Amino acid sequence: MRSLALILALLLGGCGLLPELKDETAGWSANRLYSAAKEAMGDGSYDKAVKYFEILESRYPYGRYAQQAQIEIAYAYYKASEPASAIAACDRFIKLHPNHPNVDYVYYLKGLVNFNEDLGIMGYISMQDLSERDPKAARESYDAFRELVAKFPSSKYAADATARMKYLVNALASHEVHVARYYMKRGAFVAAANRAQAAVRTYVDAPANEEALFIMVKAYDALGLNDLRDDAERVMRTNFPNSDYYKRGIDRKEPWWKLW
Repeated sequence: MRSLALILALLLGGCGLLPELKDETAGWSANRLYSAAKEAMGDGSYDKAVKYFEILESRYPYGRYAQQAQIEIAYAYYKASEPASAIAACDRFIKLHPNHPNVDYVYYLKGLVNFNEDLGIMGYISMQDLSERDPKAARESYDAFRELVAKFPSSKYAADATARMKYLVNALASHEVHVARYYMKRGAFVAAANRAQAAVRTYVDAPANEEALFIMVKAYDALGLNDLRDDAERVMRTNFPNSDYYKRGIDRKEPWWKLW
């Protein structure tokens, strides 16, 4: 016990002999910290940039650089492919500074983070089981862009956000349609009809609804629900009078896999 106590005492005493780690930023002005962070960003050293921005914010919380540093942190996380941290930083800024002149950009950045994350999923439809795809990122991206456009219709980011929303609407509708098709191929006609109907009702103008209506017609026909089948076909012929699905045989009794 005495030996152990002696060793511990020596170790603890020795800690005082170690040189203290030097803070390279000690004494730096807000301007120097900001410049160093931006330089790190330009070099692609996003972790280093975040570190400098965080030091800047903590040392000069009321200076003119502090709020900009918060925005830059969100962007640095985005560039570093850390979407969760980027979105958290965006949400923090929006909560703290809802009336900031650049808050529209933060909404746009939040939408962009989820939009690009979603592309990584949506871009490989044929390589993944359609029933396993999660449209969460697409929905959150759409919500962020929608909020931007609603609150800041004159924002310079509004036009691009609107264009991305159109893409996302069809991406989300396509997700529902792909799942509906998945169910059709497995003979789960009720589930197929419900998912296709959800796409038509939720994403009214989405091009994917052409196939959604086709699936509804075939699913209701398989279930012997003639009135619902006729209603779906009437809507389909009204909205898509030249649909290729008619050529594939909307009234033909063929195995489901041959219809796609």
